[in-house]
Amino acid sequence: MIKYLKKKWGISSNTQLAVIFIVFAITGSASAKLAAPLLEFLGVQPSDFVEVPMGMVFYTLLRVLIIFPIYQILLIIVATLFFQFKFFWEFEKKILKRMGLKFLFEKKNKI
Repeated sequence: MIKYLKKKWGISSNTQLAVIFIVFAITGSASAKLAAPLLEFLGVQPSDFVEVPMGMVFYTLLRVLIIFPIYQILLIIVATLFFQFKFFWEFEKKILKRMGLKFLFEKKNKI
């Protein structure tokens, strides 16, 4: 599995692979932790959904939707702190293109 990831991601060092895993771990944990305070800042509380049918499901979906942009931003920040900006910028572009946001990375033609 390690050899497969190293080949797929175009890296040769086990150290860089370990750093990449650390960046993913820190970013995932931090984004999940930051989602609740951000929703609270926006005035959205879990108690707001208590009387709504399937309210906690809606709150959880809202939280996941909040986590996604936080994760994308934190991934680049944490990667930069670990000197892995280039790897994660390419990773980020590939993920966002697959999600249909290719237009964000297209070069505009000058007339």
